[in-house]
Amino acid sequence: MEKFNRTLRGYDPVEVNNFLDQVIKQVEKMVDDIKKKDARILELEEQLSQTDTLRQNLEHYKRMESSLRNAIEMAQKASDQIKLSAHSEREVIIDDAKRSANRIVNEALLKAEKTEQEADNLKRNINIFKRRIKDIIEAQLEVVDDIDNIKL
Repeated sequence: MEKFNRTLRGYDPVEVNNFLDQVIKQVEKMVDDIKKKDARILELEEQLSQTDTLRQNLEHYKRMESSLRNAIEMAQKASDQIKLSAHSEREVIIDDAKRSANRIVNEALLKAEKTEQEADNLKRNINIFKRRIKDIIEAQLEVVDDIDNIKL
């Protein structure tokens, strides 16, 4: 504590005024420090609020990322399932096409065999017909020859 010199009516006014000036300066400095600290506290609280907001946003984006990742996984599984289904369907279609092709080939072979048999029958019938005509012609020639041998 400050000690003042005594004068006729109490303490020395110059010393008291100087002391009061010093006290005022210190109080003003303390008030400025308090204002600065209050401003810094407000700034830090705002940063903390922004940090909380950022943290909430980060959590929100993490949830969204997780949802998107799940959706992508589900889409991949669906895609794989569709591929498997398409491969199975392809195999069924190929098997059906092979069976149809075999049936068509077999039918064509049967028709070709039947046509060949009909052609063979036709050749035989033509040969028989030719032989009969030849026999008839020969018989007619014999008749003609016999007519020449008959004496009239």
